[in-house]
Amino acid sequence: MAREPGDNGGSTKELAASDAQRLEKAAASFGKLRLSADHLRTFAEAPGSDDEPWDVVLSLLATDEQRAMELLSERTGLPFVAEPRLEESAVRFYELVPPDIAREHHLAGLEQVGSAMVVATAQPMQPSVFQMLEERLGMPVRLVLSPRGAVAGLINRGYEQQGDLVTEIVDEMPFDESAIASAAGSITQGNDLLAMARQTPVIRLVNMILFEAIRRRASDVHIHPEENRLVIRYRVDGMLVDAFSPPTSLASAISSRIKVMTELDIANRHSPQDGYTSVRVGSKKIDIRLSVIPTVYGERLVMRLLDQSQTQLSLDQVGMTEAMQTELMDIVDRPNGMLLVTGPTGSGKTTTLYAALQKIDRATRNVMTIEDPVEYHLEGISQMQVNPKRDVTFAKGLRALLRQDPDVILVGEIRDQETAQLAIQASLTGHFVLATLHTNDAPGAIPRLIDIGLEPFLITSSLLGVLAQRLVRKICPTCNGTAFEHSHTGNAKRCDSCLGTGYRGRLAVYEIMKMNDTLRRLTAQNADGVTLYEAAVDAGFKPMREDALDKVKRGLTDQSEVYRVLH
Repeated sequence: MAREPGDNGGSTKELAASDAQRLEKAAASFGKLRLSADHLRTFAEAPGSDDEPWDVVLSLLATDEQRAMELLSERTGLPFVAEPRLEESAVRFYELVPPDIAREHHLAGLEQVGSAMVVATAQPMQPSVFQMLEERLGMPVRLVLSPRGAVAGLINRGYEQQGDLVTEIVDEMPFDESAIASAAGSITQGNDLLAMARQTPVIRLVNMILFEAIRRRASDVHIHPEENRLVIRYRVDGMLVDAFSPPTSLASAISSRIKVMTELDIANRHSPQDGYTSVRVGSKKIDIRLSVIPTVYGERLVMRLLDQSQTQLSLDQVGMTEAMQTELMDIVDRPNGMLLVTGPTGSGKTTTLYAALQKIDRATRNVMTIEDPVEYHLEGISQMQVNPKRDVTFAKGLRALLRQDPDVILVGEIRDQETAQLAIQASLTGHFVLATLHTNDAPGAIPRLIDIGLEPFLITSSLLGVLAQRLVRKICPTCNGTAFEHSHTGNAKRCDSCLGTGYRGRLAVYEIMKMNDTLRRLTAQNADGVTLYEAAVDAGFKPMREDALDKVKRGLTDQSEVYRVLH
C-alpha cells in the first residue's frame, strides 16, 4: 500500500511535540532555578557544556553563583556552605587526589566523617568525576556546594599543608644582592601557580623579604610592580624606603607564595583580596595582614606586620606625659560616657586605647571590644572581630556586646551613623565607651560626629573628652641623630641602630580636650570647628604643637620632624 503524503509530516510533528514536552519536563525538574526549555536547547549546543556544565547554566540564567547554588541546594538537598572549613581529617583527599585534578574539576576535601569523605565542589553537574573521586579515595563521597573562590582557597590550603611547607623564618637568613640573585636564579617559571609557590627558592626569597622587614622594624611591606621593574619597599617609623628591586619575572612567584601563606585564591588576579597569617621568627610571633589589588602592571601587595612581642601598651612608653595621663585617666575611670581618640590612619590610636585599658581594673569591670581587626590580645578582655562576610559589622557587633552586661566597651572605629548612634546610646545607658574617629584635631571631632548624623544634644550629654594624636620619629639614642657613629679613633661610620636615618622608633604627641559647659553650649548651637577650638583654648586646652615642642626641648625628637608631621 502506498504511503499517504501526509504521514511523514505527522510523524515529524509528533516527534517535535514529544521532544518539546521532554524538554519542558526536564526544565521543570530544576525547580526554582527556572531553567526553560529554550535554555536547555541552547545548553546542548553551548561550548563547554560537556566540561563545565554548571558554568554554562550560570551564563544562561544570568545570575550570580551564590544565589544559584542556594537554589540548587534547595532543589537537591545538597548543603550549601559559603565559607567551608578545612579539617585535618581531610588529609586522605590531598594524599590520593592529584592537585591538577582537584583544580580542574573544582573539588576540595573538607573532612572525613565516618567512612565517607565530605567534598566541596563548585562544579556540581559532573557525576562521572564524582564516581572517579570515590574510586580514587576508596570511600563514598558526600558533596557540599561552595563558591568557586572558596573551593580554590581550600585547594591551596590543603596541598600547602600536605606539602609541609616552611612557615618559620630562620634568623640567620641573609638579605643582600647575592642572596636575592641566587634565590631568583633558581626559580623556574610555569603556568601552575601552586607549584610555583611551593618551590624552595620562592619560599626562601619571600622569607628573606619578611625577615629583612622585621630586622628593619618595618610596619608594612610594599611589593609594587612598575612598568620595567618590581619594587619592594619597607615602611620604617612611618617613612617608606626602597629596599630591593628583584626581576619583574619574579612578580607572579612572589605573589603566589604570599597568597598561599595567607590562604587566598592564587588563580584570582583580577579583583582585590585580603588575607591573614602569622609566622615565627625565632621566639617572635609576627601577625601579617595582606591586601592585594590588581594594577595595570600586575598585582600590588601590601603586608602589614605586627610584632606581638614588641607591642607597647604603656602610656609612658608611647610618650604621654604624667599630667596628660592624669587627665586621661580621670575620664577613663568614669562609670559612663564616651571618650574619643582621633587622628589619621596609622597614628597609634588603637595602641593608646589599649594602653588606657591596661590601667582599668579588669577584675571588677567587664571590658569588651569590637574591632577590625583585633590587633592586640589582652588578658581579661573579650574581643570581637568584625567580619562583613558573615554579616558581623560594627553596628551588629555592638548590639550583641550590649547584651553581654559590659561596663567598658571599646569600638574600633566609628565610621557611620548607625555605629555612632549605638555608641552614644551605650554611653547614655550606664556604659563607658572608648572609640576612634578620623579627624585632624580634638575640637574637630564634634563637627565630625554631627556630619555623620548625630544630633548635637546627644553629643553634649555623652561626650566626656577627645584625645587627638600624631606619631613623630624619635632621635636615635646611639648616634644622637647624626646617622653616624664615631669610634674612639675619631672615624665615623653609618649607624647600624637607625640604619643611617638618624631616627629610631616613634612616640606620640597629644592634645586632650575635656568637655565643659561652654563647649556643650556651642555644640548645641552647631558651632563650627574654629569656634570650638577657640573656646577650648580659652578653657585651658593645649594644642598638640605644644606637646611636640616640649618633646623637642627634652631631646626626644627635633624641629624638622615636628614640622613634617604637624605642618
